[in-house]
Amino acid sequence: MTTRVHHFSGGAMRPFGGGLVDGEPGIARRAELTCHCILVETDSELVLVDTGMGTPALSRPAEWLGRAFATGISPVRDPSRTAAAQVRALGFEPADVRHIVLTHLDLDHAGGLVDFPHATVHINARELRALEQPADAKERSRYRKVQFAHEPAFTAYEPGGEGWFGFDAVRQLTGLPPEVLIIPLAGHTRGHAGVAVRAGDEWRLHAGDAYFFRGELETEPHCPRGLSLFERALQTDRAARVANQRRLAEVSRTGEVTVFCSHDPVELANLA
Repeated sequence: MTTRVHHFSGGAMRPFGGGLVDGEPGIARRAELTCHCILVETDSELVLVDTGMGTPALSRPAEWLGRAFATGISPVRDPSRTAAAQVRALGFEPADVRHIVLTHLDLDHAGGLVDFPHATVHINARELRALEQPADAKERSRYRKVQFAHEPAFTAYEPGGEGWFGFDAVRQLTGLPPEVLIIPLAGHTRGHAGVAVRAGDEWRLHAGDAYFFRGELETEPHCPRGLSLFERALQTDRAARVANQRRLAEVSRTGEVTVFCSHDPVELANLA
């Protein structure tokens, strides 16, 4: 099986806070965050991992993303930085993407589903239940119903199964080759997951929002103060999140798996 992996931004965000958010020098500026997506080419399929915020975020951000998010996070309204535009830039059409695997259903990860309406959407079953049967006000508020009004074709998977580098793994996703796996990584949301892809002799793991900043995987973990506060404010299960971060750090240090998250622009630049 031949697998090629393309890394790109499915959206960008420019919140206030500068280095308190992105870790770069200066705080009297807007920070730089990204929505890291990957397109996987196999012998027979195009598979998109996460979808960014979607094209409707360009023309109606308050409705599509929520007024608070659109104001506070300040998404960049650049048509070239949607997942659909990036797929076209690689020489394909959005309709060619027949499968999408999501880390979770937050608005900056699932907002682009509408741009790929014919794709089967693979998701951790716990995450789909959080959308359909929210346990509390926090779960009700984090998912944008307008983003799912087109009724995506979800295929949900219960956590568990054969192990993968110390994590449980959902293997043999329906219609997909065994080189693409769902790795449950609860904590940020109830059903948050990573997506592992084998490209040649290398594994790459899209860890979504299991962590927010590359420094969280270092021997002495660290994260910019503002980003750390945001990470904790959004978490559903702190103990699970911290435990998964520790294990991700261990896996990353083995050199056998390239681990990356959704919003760190330095990680994206290194891989793109």
